[in-house]
Amino acid sequence: MINFDEMKEVGIPNLNNGKGTTKANMFMDSNIKIMKSTLEKGCSIGIHTHNTSCEVVYILSGIAKCTLDGKEEIVKKGECHYCPKGSTHSIENIGEEDLIVFDVVPEQ
Repeated sequence: MINFDEMKEVGIPNLNNGKGTTKANMFMDSNIKIMKSTLEKGCSIGIHTHNTSCEVVYILSGIAKCTLDGKEEIVKKGECHYCPKGSTHSIENIGEEDLIVFDVVPEQ
């Protein structure tokens, strides 16, 4: 069992040249990265390429602008953003409240 509430939260400033600090509780091993992340209003995770993995981003609260291979999509609470292996994406909190996401990044 992974309990994010019992994990130490880390702050990652300007993740992938994004804006602000991404706060994350993370579980990692050689096969997978599982995270619960918070981006405050105006924060973003900069554009980056998934060369060795895909990423699934489920929105727990807030609203995100996700850019996947140059195409923008708005993703809201209860929806999912998927970045396939080999694709490039970014995530930005465009709402008034914190953007809280659950991320799964399996190595492939």
